[in-house]
Amino acid sequence: MRHTWDDVAEATDALIATVESLPEGAQFEPSLCEGWTRGHVLTHIARNAEGLGNLVTWAVTKVETPMYASAQARNDAIEAGSGRSMSTLRDDIRNASTWLGLGARALSPADDATPLTVRGGVSDRASGLATRRLREVVYHHVDLLAGYSFHDVPAALVADFLGDEVGHLSADPTAPPMILRTDEGDEYVVGDIALAGDRTAYLSGSRAALLGWLARGLTDGVQCQGGPLPELPKGS
Repeated sequence: MRHTWDDVAEATDALIATVESLPEGAQFEPSLCEGWTRGHVLTHIARNAEGLGNLVTWAVTKVETPMYASAQARNDAIEAGSGRSMSTLRDDIRNASTWLGLGARALSPADDATPLTVRGGVSDRASGLATRRLREVVYHHVDLLAGYSFHDVPAALVADFLGDEVGHLSADPTAPPMILRTDEGDEYVVGDIALAGDRTAYLSGSRAALLGWLARGLTDGVQCQGGPLPELPKGS
């Protein structure tokens, strides 16, 4: 799944429009991210832009440039920035995102030859950074609980992200066996349903609803035939 920096710019513009609609004080309200306020989420979005910008620098210069100085430094920066004013948070996201976008223009196909290490020790290439940033912006936009949901995300992106979430779940050996059918006509199979037999869960809903469940545990619009929704693995 590959996306462009134009996709990232469009998603960022939508995010900033939402931030501009929030009154002062909204930064202290809770978000979908456990333990984080909206201010934490917004600060994280800005620091993530800078972190990915470091990876762009690494790809272009071939000089190892980690996303963050350390996990503790990342967490401290998010905590320290979470209580700033709404206008400061908005400008921070806009400036950091602009800096990242300008840096990404220097990327070329040849830069994919440089292996990069993302936070958590995950390997990636320069061509995958736009998709990583897009996911951060879109998912955390939803996390703000400010009227923007996965139903507001462009349909093509919802389809891409849903397929990606199903792929991650399918790779988890602890995932419950299930068949997911979307209102748009897709069918996804997770686990060995032949072996599972009547333990297989049959779920249905729109792509956006199923993405919300897989990505954030949101249950609105998701139905499970004959019983409760299965429990997803932690971290899925």
